Amino acid sequence: MPKHGKKYREVAQLVNAENLYDPSEAIELVKKTAPAKFDETVDVAVRLGVDPRKQDQAVRGVVVLPHGTGKTKRVLVFAKGEKAKEAEAAGADFVGDADMINKIQQGWFEFDVCVATPDMMSEVGKLGRILGGKGLMPNPKAGTVTFDVTKAVQEIKAGKIEYRLDKAGQIHAPLGKVSFDADKLNENFKALVDALVRAKPAAAKGVYLKNIAVSSTMGPSVRVNLSSFR
Repeated sequence: MPKHGKKYREVAQLVNAENLYDPSEAIELVKKTAPAKFDETVDVAVRLGVDPRKQDQAVRGVVVLPHGTGKTKRVLVFAKGEKAKEAEAAGADFVGDADMINKIQQGWFEFDVCVATPDMMSEVGKLGRILGGKGLMPNPKAGTVTFDVTKAVQEIKAGKIEYRLDKAGQIHAPLGKVSFDADKLNENFKALVDALVRAKPAAAKGVYLKNIAVSSTMGPSVRVNLSSFR
């Protein structure tokens, strides 16, 4: 077991590990118990009642958080001609086609999200191993393979995040920064949970939302009461 520092131990005493807190109370606790000097990220971990080994119980999608994540994502768009111009006008940080593909093959990764028009995917596919290994490959399910590059770029800049079930049957996602007002974090939290509820697979049986915990980057975990979501 890793040893926690003095600051962590002090703030951890404010959290009852056996208690289930209402969402708003849990978020207030996370803000109070963030021990670091930097502006920590508020994260959520959701355990779902699905079998991650079964394809028909996969949970994956995107949601635009009303107040963003507090981090401005650098967006790379693979597009040509008019679509490239649209991407630039929408605020994409980098736009290109073969030149960007070659740049990435040379080891460049100064971006956070990739968007591609469908006609570019045959070329972008050459980067499958490189981008796929970093979770950066454009994907239609995530809305990052589209001809509507304006909407894709604007949503990413506004706070769109992708969620995806891991091998342990959990979803991990950022909700914003500790410096956010509690109301904004609450609204982001609700938007994410609502999206997960809508994404419930038809094959999922029994209790879908098993448990949820929120925490800051360096702070203790706070368990959330799910009665209002069930």
